[in-house]
Amino acid sequence: RKCRRGPGQGTPDAPDFARLNYEWIERFFAVEEEDRLALEHPQQYAIAKGGEIFFVLVDGQAVGTVAMVPWQSEVGVFELAKMAVQPDQQGRGYGDLLIERCKSFARDKGAREIMLVTNDVLSPALGLYRKHGFAPVANYSDARYQRGNLQMSLQLRVEA
Repeated sequence: RKCRRGPGQGTPDAPDFARLNYEWIERFFAVEEEDRLALEHPQQYAIAKGGEIFFVLVDGQAVGTVAMVPWQSEVGVFELAKMAVQPDQQGRGYGDLLIERCKSFARDKGAREIMLVTNDVLSPALGLYRKHGFAPVANYSDARYQRGNLQMSLQLRVEA
């Protein structure tokens, strides 16, 4: 297993980013316009803004993915977004691998914080986020997704 960068739209990775995310969204929720914009145009969604998309590969096949997206106009903050692991590959540590890669990426970019938006019915995801130090934000204010009802944040230590 390995985690690597994905160049985004126009490459074989773009369909995997969409496939892995549509699977979980459709299983638990309804696909929203914000999802379509992100999943159909990953280059514009993440990479062109200074972010990145990562994949976990097993025998050359993408089984997990996540995007790191600069958070709107706030410098030094990245959003951990569109994280998905193929259902038959869950429970193997791939979520840990993706989050650790995101933390490393954010530190390399000089970020002070990683935030995410989720839903409190996604218990396994919440456990994973908490395990990696994410904590709920008191004043949830993100209105991009109808399903979003919880924002979490991880403060990064600045390496000297």
